[in-house]
Amino acid sequence: MASTAVTARACLGVACKKIEVTLKCPTCLKLGKESYFCSQDCFKNNWRPILSSSSITPKSLQTRPLTLALPPCPLSPQSEHKSLHKQQSKPTSILRTLQDLTSPTPLPANPETGIHNPWPNFKFSGSLRPYYPLSPTRKVPPHIARPDYHADGIPRSEQRARGHKIEVLDTKGIEGMRKVCRLAREVLDIAAAMVKPGVTTDQIDEAVHNACIERDSYPSPLNYHYFPKSVCTSVNETICHGIPDQRPLLDGDIINIDVTLYHNGYHGDLNETYYVGPRALSNPDTVRVVETARECLEKAIAIVKPGMQFRDPGDVIAAHSKTKGTSVVTAYCGHGINRLFHCAPSVPHYANNKAVGTAKEGMCFTIEPMINLGSYKDKTWPDEWTSTTTDGRLSAQFEHTLLVTKDGVEVLTARVPTSPGGPVAMPWAATATEVPPKENTAVGGEGWSAGRLVREM
Repeated sequence: MASTAVTARACLGVACKKIEVTLKCPTCLKLGKESYFCSQDCFKNNWRPILSSSSITPKSLQTRPLTLALPPCPLSPQSEHKSLHKQQSKPTSILRTLQDLTSPTPLPANPETGIHNPWPNFKFSGSLRPYYPLSPTRKVPPHIARPDYHADGIPRSEQRARGHKIEVLDTKGIEGMRKVCRLAREVLDIAAAMVKPGVTTDQIDEAVHNACIERDSYPSPLNYHYFPKSVCTSVNETICHGIPDQRPLLDGDIINIDVTLYHNGYHGDLNETYYVGPRALSNPDTVRVVETARECLEKAIAIVKPGMQFRDPGDVIAAHSKTKGTSVVTAYCGHGINRLFHCAPSVPHYANNKAVGTAKEGMCFTIEPMINLGSYKDKTWPDEWTSTTTDGRLSAQFEHTLLVTKDGVEVLTARVPTSPGGPVAMPWAATATEVPPKENTAVGGEGWSAGRLVREM
């Protein structure tokens, strides 16, 4: 008996090169489309986002370590197939059509520059708005060594390393980490020295990019899961992964600058939060949340040594944050770092977490607590990267790359005497029962924008 001929198609799996495949996605068939995969496993891998230890992974992941403290602009290819179903099956409602007609995209805020808010109908939690368009992607000279994701945005080496043991570095690896972290500190200090009212986050991105190139280094965030810039700049209510744009910093803002370099095969990652102008330093709430975040990191580092459980820093951070009347973000965590930007272990910052693993001499990882003035919950902008507080109140973060030594820890990204910023005295001995009154609402929170020249685009 003759068999029915079956037409073969190429597999849609990421990095899959199989051509003669016949399995079809059942949901696509219902939508009148045809999508082919070589196997059930390939289909599953392209249905859900890949769970990595990255600060730079899609918002849909429940716990995402950081980096750059960097979750993404477009969805990763691993989650695109599911998103296609949503796009195809979601009907356009009459209400949405009327909203689009009655609330069209506003004219550019500046007719000469074309600066505008690309999502006028999005419900932002605070006063911060995107200032688009973004500047063109910055180029990296051909002589600079690049990580594997530089071209297509997919960190395949991290995908292959999932489930592997936590790497213990040899002498060469330790020296490689020391050097790249020293360079990363230099670059962050260059960026921090620029912080003042009137400077745009895009200008900071340009300075970071150029400083990386001058040090024969690749800016690790660039095109990592498609992140469009070379540094993360998170202003006011932004928890992490802010994309540099044309917005000028204002007196009273705070900004977190998250820098990561790739040099001679190793990544070095750190970030700090800085005060913008005297108005920020005179706001008790602002100082409280920034200095609490700084202290949380210091107290967590103090317990790092061989034998420490990776769940332990979260208990220390949560306990100290509580005494200051602040909250700890649970959606992102610290991560392993070495030849990979993000890898095992995961280091959560909240109490009673279930992180597995024990610190051993030669391991490298980050601790990077994000502390909020109000709710710990996060909300992501339509760019799928910028993570903000849900109540529009301030968030602050600090990060170091750490090396476990024989009897303790070495802070590879430690500040030097010339580093800008640094600790500021708390305006009072803030505790959970001494939270300042409502009228002292922080930048980006309720009531703040009324006294500021902020475009409500």
